[in-house]
Amino acid sequence: MQPTFSSSRILLPVRPWFIFFSLIAAVALNFLPTAHWPGMPDWVALVLCFWSVREFRRVGMGWAFILGLLMDVADGSVLGQHCFAYVLLAYVSTSLSRRLLWFPLAQQALQVMPLLFGAQLIQALMRLAVGAEFPGWSYFIAPLIETLLWIPATFVLLLPQYRPVEQDPDRPI
Repeated sequence: MQPTFSSSRILLPVRPWFIFFSLIAAVALNFLPTAHWPGMPDWVALVLCFWSVREFRRVGMGWAFILGLLMDVADGSVLGQHCFAYVLLAYVSTSLSRRLLWFPLAQQALQVMPLLFGAQLIQALMRLAVGAEFPGWSYFIAPLIETLLWIPATFVLLLPQYRPVEQDPDRPI
């Protein structure tokens, strides 16, 4: 059950309701009071990056903008901080999607790490531009945690797409 380029499993098409559910679940995880602790991953950025790589025709900059506005309002942060970071993340993820999918999961995670770090850096720079304090270096631990979560997130988000293995002795193929 390895969802990489070398997998022999055939994936079913992703259902749009599952994409929507996973994005809403990521937003709900970001709404938890623990979301502002040092090292806590930005779940929306992780799931948005995943779907922008896997299903770039369904999830892109429009979803990134809407989710960014939602996170800006929920966090009470600078309006456009998350929007700008998520839209750039979705754009770059979509641009690199065909190349990223050829690599095994560990190499995908290493190539996604600069994207996630860039989104975090853009948010920090936008905060600093309006006069907020520097959030501290622990703010930049989250992209490393998100990179480590790329592999389990891939398995979890691709799980509903796996075709059941049916062994039919009467079928020739």
